[in-house]
Amino acid sequence: MAVAGAVVLCVLAGAAVGVGVLDGRRDAAAADVQASASASVAARALADDAAAREVAAARASASLAATTRQEARSALLAAVEDGGATLDATDGEVADDAVRDALAQVLQRAKHALESTPQDAEAGEGGSAGGGGPAGEGGSVAALRALAAEVVAARAAVAASHEEWVAEREARAREAARTPAPPPAGRDPGGSDDDRCRTTYDGPPFYTSPPTKGGDGSNGRLPGSMLAATSWGVDPKGTRYYLRTEATAALERLNVAFRAEFGHDLDLDLTYRDYATQVAMREALGSIAARPGTSKHGTGYALDVPELPCEYGYGTPQHTWLVGTGPSFGWVQPSWARQGGSNPEYWHFEYVG
Repeated sequence: MAVAGAVVLCVLAGAAVGVGVLDGRRDAAAADVQASASASVAARALADDAAAREVAAARASASLAATTRQEARSALLAAVEDGGATLDATDGEVADDAVRDALAQVLQRAKHALESTPQDAEAGEGGSAGGGGPAGEGGSVAALRALAAEVVAARAAVAASHEEWVAEREARAREAARTPAPPPAGRDPGGSDDDRCRTTYDGPPFYTSPPTKGGDGSNGRLPGSMLAATSWGVDPKGTRYYLRTEATAALERLNVAFRAEFGHDLDLDLTYRDYATQVAMREALGSIAARPGTSKHGTGYALDVPELPCEYGYGTPQHTWLVGTGPSFGWVQPSWARQGGSNPEYWHFEYVG
C-alpha cells in the first residue's frame, strides 16, 4: 500500500509539473503575440507619421509655388500698368515711333499672359514655379518674370525716346526764339508803328499747359489720357497745344479747311490751362481772368488765337471765317466774347461738339 501511494504521488507530481510547463509556454506565446502586435502598431504609427510629413511638405511646396507665381503675376501686372501709362502719355512725343510700337506689342503679349494666368490659379494648373507648364507665355513663373522684364525694358526705351523728343523740341524753341519772326499778315513789313496792329494784350506772359501728371480729371487737372495735342504748332516754351481728345480731332478738321482758305495753319496762343496757371493768371490779372477751377480752358474745351487785331480781330477775314465756319466743326465763339458782348474777346473760341 505504501508503494502504491508513492506511485500515485509521483504521477500527480509529474502531471503538475507538465501542467506548469504547458502554462509557461502558453504565457510566452501570448507575450510574443502581444509584442508582435505592439511592433505592428508602432510600425503603422511611424508610417502614418511619415505620410503626414510628406503631405505637409507637399502642401508647403505648393503654397510656396503659388505665392511665387502670384508675386510674378503681380510684378507683370504692375509693369503693364506703368507701360500703358507711358504709352498714353507719349503719343506723338517720341523721337522714334518704333519704340512705342515695340512697347505696344510687348504689352499686348503681357496682357494675354495675364488673362491666361488667373489671379487665383494654383501652381499646378498653369505650370510649376520653375517652368514645365503648358505652352504660352502664361505657363510658368519664369515666363511671367521674363515678360515683365521685357515690358520694363520697352518702357525705358520709350521714356528715353520721349526725353530725346523733348530735348529736340526745346532746341527748336530756343532756335525759334533767337530767329526774328517774319512780319505777320496785315502788318507793314517796313516796321510801321501803327498801333492798330499791335497786340491788345499788355499783361505778363502766360503759356499753354501740358497734361497734368496724376490729374484727377477736374478743371485744370486733366491727365494725358484725356487730352490730345494738335499736329501743328508749339508755344514759345516749346509746349504743344493740348485739348480734350474730341476737341482736338474737330480742330484738326477745322484747320484743314482754314489752311485751304488762308494758306497756313490756324495760329494758336493758349489751349489747355492747368490749375496752377489759372491761379497765377487770377493773381496777375484780377477779375479779368476766370476764378481758378472755373476756366473753360481748364476743361480742355477752349482755345485762344493770338491777340493780334489785324489778323484775328473783329471784322478781319480770319475772324469772320472762324465765326461763320467754326460751328460746322463744333467750334464757336460764345456770345459774351463777341463784339458787343459782355466781355469781348475776339481771340476766344470754345468747343461745343
